[in-house]
Amino acid sequence: MNTILLVEDNPHIMKINSTSLMMEGYHILQATTAADCLQTLRSNDVDLIILPDGNGIALCSEIKHGYEIPILFLSALGENEDIIAALRAGGDDYLPKPYDINVLIARVEARLRSSYREKRFFRFGNLKFDTAARIGYCRERELTLTQKEFSLLLQLARGNGQ
Repeated sequence: MNTILLVEDNPHIMKINSTSLMMEGYHILQATTAADCLQTLRSNDVDLIILPDGNGIALCSEIKHGYEIPILFLSALGENEDIIAALRAGGDDYLPKPYDINVLIARVEARLRSSYREKRFFRFGNLKFDTAARIGYCRERELTLTQKEFSLLLQLARGNGQ
């Protein structure tokens, strides 16, 4: 089951999006502020983040510096400049409001499909990571790791230990 982090300060929009995505089988985490979002990311494995516009652009940049998670923007702003700013900040997709909930679900599915294909396996030296199953291997032997240990080791390997 994929986990989606919804960041939204409007309770009505949060409820509609959460309910719709849960009905499609997604596990939903919710945050109403940037601080809540970052705290949730530190303590959970997230497959996709849905951000609002505005301060979501700064938050997107901050997230992309520490995580490799696809980000979809939902925005009331639909001007080209807004879309460009969101995508240049690291956003992977942009859906202007108002939107059809079925279009949101289709975009989520597409983002998760492409993310899954791109990142399923990662190798670093003798280490191999299966990011879908969250299993690490050293010289083809499975490592016994907690989810936090797996995430930390993967992050260190992707950053070449820096």
